[in-house]
Amino acid sequence: MGVTKTQVFTEKQNRIADLAKALAHPARIAIIQHLLKEKSCVCGDLVEVLPLAQATVSQHLKELKNIGILHGEINPPRVCYCINETVWLEAKAIFGEIFESEVAVTCCK
Repeated sequence: MGVTKTQVFTEKQNRIADLAKALAHPARIAIIQHLLKEKSCVCGDLVEVLPLAQATVSQHLKELKNIGILHGEINPPRVCYCINETVWLEAKAIFGEIFESEVAVTCCK
């Protein structure tokens, strides 16, 4: 497999790709949808609503937290997760900008 040459792309393009990669799993989408509805949640509660093992849910939470889309407040032995509004708004703006672009309908007809 080839090496990704991220350095040849802009910082914004790399950020968009990182956000897209973090969101590119149905379990992560389900986690985000649950957190948007419930406002916050602990990992154990997510395990009850998702058909996944606790370790798997934790790994998905870690990926979302690494990209910054989630906050985690640690109250041992629990971690309460919620959406990071700043990063959520950033992602919303970035993807909105892309999907609001007009498509030139002149090729492949």
